Amino acid sequence: TLVEDCQSSPPTGLQGAFRALYEQYKDRVYNVCYRITGNATDALDASQETFGIMFRKIGEFRFESKFSSWVYRIAVNASIDLRRRNRAHQFASLDALQSARGPGFHSRVDPTDERVEMPVHAASRHELEREIQRAISRLSPKLRAITVLRYVEALSYEQIADTLQISIGTVKSRLARAHDMLDRELTPVLDRYYL
Repeated sequence: TLVEDCQSSPPTGLQGAFRALYEQYKDRVYNVCYRITGNATDALDASQETFGIMFRKIGEFRFESKFSSWVYRIAVNASIDLRRRNRAHQFASLDALQSARGPGFHSRVDPTDERVEMPVHAASRHELEREIQRAISRLSPKLRAITVLRYVEALSYEQIADTLQISIGTVKSRLARAHDMLDRELTPVLDRYYL
């Protein structure tokens, strides 16, 4: 009904049904954009572009697929287009990752609190996350999109096929190629962390 409400009234800013759709999808769109672009700045740009396209073209949505698939398709395409335009690969620093946790995050911790992850462990985990993100960013745009939709967004093969408008067989073959490439990239990294 939110989509129908948006289609029946032209956008006058981020209000009403448009605001509700934005709130519903903003985190998922950002997450997809971040995993495909590889950094927060580009992810914000791609997210903004995604919502701009979504609100300009919402009247063209014909309910022939899930609305979420349509939104993901726009986010994937916006992210890939942005990466093509901007070849600079940047990765978030540990400071940026900590500042992304938001206001009120305190860097001082009580070392006796067992619920708190110690800095050396946090640094190792963040470094491993960065290595994984780097490996994903080295995949081709098509393989990166498949990987993000499957493992970050947890979409089924059918949902991915619908989102990217490809066959399930193509989804499976691209995932297999992505697995092979990521395995080659990450095996030495994982050996370093776990051996």
